[in-house]
Amino acid sequence: MTSISKFLPAAVLLAVAQLSALPALAQTFPARPVKIIVPYGTGGGSDILARQIGARLQNMWGQGVAIDNRAGASGNIGTEAVVHSPADGYTLLLQNSTMVVNPAVNGKLNYDPETDLTPIMLLGLTPIALVSHQSTNIKTLKELTDYSKANPAALNYGSCGVGTPQHFVMELVKQKSGVRATNIGYKGCAPALNDVVGGQVQLAILSANLVAPHLKTGKLNGIGVSTAARYQLTPQVPTFEEQGLKPLDFSIWYALMGPAKMPADVVAKIYADVQKVLAEPAVKENLSGAGVEPLSGNGADLAKLVKEDLARYAQLARSAGIKGE
Repeated sequence: MTSISKFLPAAVLLAVAQLSALPALAQTFPARPVKIIVPYGTGGGSDILARQIGARLQNMWGQGVAIDNRAGASGNIGTEAVVHSPADGYTLLLQNSTMVVNPAVNGKLNYDPETDLTPIMLLGLTPIALVSHQSTNIKTLKELTDYSKANPAALNYGSCGVGTPQHFVMELVKQKSGVRATNIGYKGCAPALNDVVGGQVQLAILSANLVAPHLKTGKLNGIGVSTAARYQLTPQVPTFEEQGLKPLDFSIWYALMGPAKMPADVVAKIYADVQKVLAEPAVKENLSGAGVEPLSGNGADLAKLVKEDLARYAQLARSAGIKGE
């Protein structure tokens, strides 16, 4: 400080010192280990992404990057832990689009997805696929619609659970196509997949990467995928939009977030470093094999998507009468 500092109040001096330190935050970050909380169990898309990114950030930063799986309450337990963490960049959240579905199904949460988190970046997406058991011989949306009209009370479908993004997509397909089918909400995608492969249910609406191997063997028929472009693991399956259901572009997206009011330069550094990680050929290959497609976008893009999807799912929940169990 210059000699004028003796004339300034202590509070002003402290504020000046804090402001002068801000540009240095990103230069020194991270100075200690970082934790990425995944609010779901191991093995899912969010967990796979977190581990791919975390391992490489650890090498890049020279600091430990721990992956902390805190499953429960549809992702809300882990998310709330991040919301209540210091906004210094040392506790991050790898979330997916379940976060924007929860308010539509369960009402007001203990946190606000728009204001209680710092959006850092979009990471990737996985489409949602509608499939049928091979014995049904239903292979297209038109065949499904025709069968439903002829047998209005005969169809049921397995979903990953009541109020999941997969459930929402199927209800939207039903609204737009006129298909009638009763939802059987499972406790996760895996049991729904097992039952449609085994023929216990005729149809299932699932994350598309899960059904890809069974489409190749012919145990399942691919009826449609939920994104505007075809999916890399199931290129033979047309989109719903190709089959006349426009607009219909929903996916499971993955994103990196932190507590609200993180320093902008720390956010910028994390964004830039994770972009480098996602550009690595080995990471691209690993994520592609896991069924996660790249989805580029910065914090502003993520904030816009969160806002739009909160509104989309809320409207669909009202029109389809979807409520939490």
